[in-house]
Amino acid sequence: MAQTKHKFPEFNHPPVYETVLGLHFSPLKVFSIPHFGLYWAKIRDEYPQQELRPPLSPAIEQFESNLWKETRPKVEFLPMSEVRCWFVRTDGTRLLQVQRDNFLQNWRKIQDTDVYPHYANLKPQFFKEWQTFCNFLEEEKIEIPVVNQCEVTYINHIDMGQGWKSYNELSKVLACWSGQCSGDFLPDPESININSRYLLPDKKGRLHISLQPAIRRRDAKEILRLSLTVRGKPESSNWDHISKWLDLGHEWIVRGFTDITTKQMHDLWGRTL
Repeated sequence: MAQTKHKFPEFNHPPVYETVLGLHFSPLKVFSIPHFGLYWAKIRDEYPQQELRPPLSPAIEQFESNLWKETRPKVEFLPMSEVRCWFVRTDGTRLLQVQRDNFLQNWRKIQDTDVYPHYANLKPQFFKEWQTFCNFLEEEKIEIPVVNQCEVTYINHIDMGQGWKSYNELSKVLACWSGQCSGDFLPDPESININSRYLLPDKKGRLHISLQPAIRRRDAKEILRLSLTVRGKPESSNWDHISKWLDLGHEWIVRGFTDITTKQMHDLWGRTL
C-alpha cells in the first residue's frame, strides 16, 4: 500500500521576518576584488544596489568528541582583499551575499505589507542565482566551488502584545518554557535569552535555536527574535544533493519551530495543518 507523505505544518501568516539559503565552499583561489564587479555586471538589472561588508567567519558544524569544549572568540587577521559583497534589489526584500567561500540569498521583510514568499518559491530562485554564479566562474576560468556546508536560516519576529505582554508570559510563546521557579524569591524576569541545539539523524547537520529580546530598528517595537538555523554537509556539490539537504534543513526548521512554540501562538498565526 502506498504511504501518504506527512505534510508539514503550515501557517497563513507566520512571523517570518528574514530567511537565508546559503552554501559554504572551499575558498576560490583566484577570486578577487575585480571579480565582484564583473559578477555584478551579470546581475545588475535585477540587483542594482551593492554594499561592501566584512567577510563572514566560517561556522562549520563539527561532530568530533571534543565538540563540547568551550569555544572562545578569536581575533582573525584577514587579507585586505577578503570582503563580502551584498547585491540588493531595489525594494530591498532580496539580496545576494557573495565572498570567496560563501554564497547566500536573503529574503527580508521591509514593509508591513511584504508577504513571506515561502520556501517553495525561495528555493528555485536560489538555484537560479547559484547557477548564474557558477556559470560566471566558468566564464572567468575560476574553479567550480566545492560545497562543504549548506545553511537554512529563518528569523522570526514575535511582537510584544501579540500573544504575550511581558517576559513572565513567555510560556504563552514557547512550549518548552514553564516560567515556574521552585520558590518565591525571584521577581518576574526583566529579560530572557535562550539557546539550544539539536543533532540531525546520521549527523547530517545540526539545528540551532535562539531566542532573545530585541528592538526592531524599522519601527522601534519590542520583539522576541526567534532564530532557527540548520547547517550541515551535503553528499556532494551536485545540485541534486544540495537540493536534498536544503529540503531536509527546511523540514527541521518548520517542524522545530512548530514544536518549540505553543498552540496558542499557532492559532494566532493561522495554522492550517
